[in-house]
Amino acid sequence: METNDLTPAEARVWRAFATGEAVDFRAAADEDAADGGTWGPERTVRASVLRALLLAGPQREGETASLSVAGARVTGPLELPYATVDHPVRLRHCHFDEVPRLYAARLRELNLSESVLPGLISHAVRVDGVLRLTRTRFGGMVRLGGAEVTGSLYLESTRIDAPDAEGPVLQLNQAVLGADLWAPGLRTRGQVRLTGASVSGTLNLRDADLDAPDGAALDAQNLVVGSGVGASCLRARGRVDFRGARIPGTLDLLHASLSRPGGTALRASSCVIGELWLRRGDRVVGALNLRRSQIDILTLGPEMLPDEVYLSDLTFTALAPHEPAERRLPMLERDGDGYVPYAYEQLTAAYRRIGDDDAARRVQLAKQRRQRRTLPWYGRAWGLLQDAAVGYGFRPLRAGGWLLSLLAVGSVTYGLRPPPPLKPAESPDFDPVFYTLDLLLPVISFGQENAFAPEGGYQTLSYVLIVMGWILATTVVAGVTRSVSRQ
Repeated sequence: METNDLTPAEARVWRAFATGEAVDFRAAADEDAADGGTWGPERTVRASVLRALLLAGPQREGETASLSVAGARVTGPLELPYATVDHPVRLRHCHFDEVPRLYAARLRELNLSESVLPGLISHAVRVDGVLRLTRTRFGGMVRLGGAEVTGSLYLESTRIDAPDAEGPVLQLNQAVLGADLWAPGLRTRGQVRLTGASVSGTLNLRDADLDAPDGAALDAQNLVVGSGVGASCLRARGRVDFRGARIPGTLDLLHASLSRPGGTALRASSCVIGELWLRRGDRVVGALNLRRSQIDILTLGPEMLPDEVYLSDLTFTALAPHEPAERRLPMLERDGDGYVPYAYEQLTAAYRRIGDDDAARRVQLAKQRRQRRTLPWYGRAWGLLQDAAVGYGFRPLRAGGWLLSLLAVGSVTYGLRPPPPLKPAESPDFDPVFYTLDLLLPVISFGQENAFAPEGGYQTLSYVLIVMGWILATTVVAGVTRSVSRQ
């Protein structure tokens, strides 16, 4: 490019490039780049001039050439597809009239912080350093699918407002980041796609606001993170999808607000996660899907649970915070897959690991009662008997109560009117307590039952006591056997 064709503003940028000197066109530090469309020629630079500098700009021996411009209006498309740029590119507080196209380019550093752009096309771009889009505002799609950044990608307080875009507004699918994806305060209107992305460090989405109510606000399926995902205070309208993700550290959703009415609000199925924190936030609106996931520590606040959950084959080692069984059981009752025995066993094991055997028994009792609803009528009837008699073996003292009640009824009744002996000369002295025990206990005999013969209603009572004794004994044996087999 002939320098004679440059405007004064462009000539200033051209001269500064060789030494890496920063050029700042701003009249005040607090200028808003959104007003850049009104900036005049004194601070306007053609994108073609920037391209010429980056590809074949002047260099001075002993100096590091770089493009460092602030407060400029960039006109025309910045076209660098497949280009190799060995100089840092810093275009901060700038206003771009057209979408830069950096498809498959190789850059040393790219900094577009606090600029305003109609979009960014950078599929498969490689940045040998950091990519900074801090507080940058985009009016269209940001395409970084397949990007490779050896350092970190910074998206703090970045805004992407493209609700009418045909596809995700932030595309980072299959991206590879050598350090962190730092995006606290990110604001998007449209889907954020991280499917198949690999982040060697931390993914930070603290206080992010993601709005895509008709689909997935965050699509992070098969995401691989080297550390953890910090998404505390996240506000998402639309599905948050971590299906198949690998997160060895923490997936932090403390104080989060997740909403997708009529659909799935959070899907973390088939995941491997060190710790999942989901508590102290608003109640989840929509379904919660944790099917087939492996989680070491599941921190789950009952107050956040929605009306519909999916827990089939969910495995966890510990469940926090410690809550009474009555606070945890509604979660299993809401399972959209119906009766899932494994979910009850997982909750039981979690209570036993911390030594809360009473809560473990309550969960097992709830499991038997839930299973009863799936049985035919005769199975339900037998289950009701076991439940009433001994609580399926988890309430053994209840059997003693039944026994004492029946013993009292029989002892008082037969004590007031002893039955006549069958053989007066050979019969032992009548004892109403042991006579009643003889009727109730089907195995043990005290010699009373065979020596006396009640009549009329007293004989009917003896039949009732015999039947109740057999039912009680059978349910006790069945319940205790089931309880022992669980130990």
